[in-house]
Amino acid sequence: MDLLDDDSPSPNAPEFTVSEISGAVKKTLEGAFGRIRVRGEIGRVMKAGSGHMYYDLKDDRNVISCNTWKGQVAGLGTLPEEGLEVIVTGKVSSFGGQSRYNINVDTIEVAGEGALMALLEKRKKAMQAEGLFAEERKKPLPYLPEIIGVVTSPQGAVIRDILHRLRDRFPRKVLIWPVAVQGKDSAPQVTAAINGFNALTPGGALPRPDLLIVARGGGSIEDLWGFNEEIVARAAAASDIPLISAVGHETDTTLIDFVSDRRAPTPTAAAEMAVPVRLDLMAALDGYDSRLTRALSTQIGRRGDRLRDLSRALPRADELTARAEQRLDAVAARLPAALKGASQVKRVEFERRAAPLRPSILTQKTDRMKAQLDRASDRLGSALQRRAAQARAKLDQLRLQPAGLSREISGQRDRLTRATRAASNAATRQIGAWHDELARLDRLRETLGYQATLDRGYAVVWDGEAIVTSKKAAKSADALEVQFKDGRFAMGATPAKPKKPKPQPPEQTSLFED
Repeated sequence: MDLLDDDSPSPNAPEFTVSEISGAVKKTLEGAFGRIRVRGEIGRVMKAGSGHMYYDLKDDRNVISCNTWKGQVAGLGTLPEEGLEVIVTGKVSSFGGQSRYNINVDTIEVAGEGALMALLEKRKKAMQAEGLFAEERKKPLPYLPEIIGVVTSPQGAVIRDILHRLRDRFPRKVLIWPVAVQGKDSAPQVTAAINGFNALTPGGALPRPDLLIVARGGGSIEDLWGFNEEIVARAAAASDIPLISAVGHETDTTLIDFVSDRRAPTPTAAAEMAVPVRLDLMAALDGYDSRLTRALSTQIGRRGDRLRDLSRALPRADELTARAEQRLDAVAARLPAALKGASQVKRVEFERRAAPLRPSILTQKTDRMKAQLDRASDRLGSALQRRAAQARAKLDQLRLQPAGLSREISGQRDRLTRATRAASNAATRQIGAWHDELARLDRLRETLGYQATLDRGYAVVWDGEAIVTSKKAAKSADALEVQFKDGRFAMGATPAKPKKPKPQPPEQTSLFED
């Protein structure tokens, strides 16, 4: 059906829906133009959340709406930026929902070197305002990296120059990430390479480099434009690994040069910045070793001279200890006599203090206490007997009383029983306490006595019942006896038989036992 055939619509002309008209317009536009190239300046740019991009292409009089679907963005080559003069390639179509026509763009080219330089200056100003060019954020290069990562094309002279220079100066391990260094795929691949090296784990199966080199040979501004893309510059600025930019020749300047930690004029110069010269290091080490040896020899010689000077002013070691040795000899000579005198003084003092604790005195004291105990026991027994007799007499009297007094008799009998039990318990406790005291005194007598001393090989000299402690007393004694641990021995006579121990009185029993 051709909608343009009728020049003058009649009342019988057919009616069309809005969708039919929109579809016919869309078909006409796409059939008449197909793929076209349009030059203009990019106006408003909007990137939707879905990933699609919408922007305007304008000149001094008209505006055409453009769109790029999400799947086409990666192949644009240059992302649209407001104010950029470009040549876009795409298909003319229409959007019936808003009665608008537009160009579906799949390629964007910058229109001329002047536009490229203007775009580059714009990006430089924006990134400089963010502080990405500041010197304080640039990281120092490692002095001698173990592993160097190189982002470049695997073909060409660049990688060969870098490897050759590294081998001549100081051989290092090199990881190469092959990328396209020209064209629309250059920027995404270089960005992925920088981010990929940073994502490696230190010490892993594929170790993380200590230094990165992004390199490319010289070329025109269009050839080097991939390194002016914002995604490449931001990836280099965000790299945790120190990065050397070696793109183009010395006169070529790209955006990555400003954000990298160090710029090299050529790829060969980047290799020279990466590692020092091994022969120079070895020569420097030899020089340091010679200087250190000379310094140590000089210091040791000076210290030796100083030590010898000081030693001449010091006295000899035997002179320093001579006086102390004399004092030690004098003290050692007096020590035996002093020990002997001190032991004699202590012995006399011990005998003086032990005299009141002689076994005879302790025995006398024990006998006196036993006699007192016997007398107290007799008095207590007599008193208890008298009390019991009085109680029985009173009980007999009560039995003769009338029956009304039976409760009083019963009460008196209970009190008598309790008094008798209490008196018996008190007597038992008192007698037990006296027995404990006697046992304690007996143990003290044995502890302070001389019997334990006799067991160690000593002897006691007796004159009757008196202890002989001096030569004068021994000469004036009538008869002397020597007591050993197993008995006494009369001087000049046969050993005397040991005396039988005195019989001990029987243990006091309770007065109330049946």
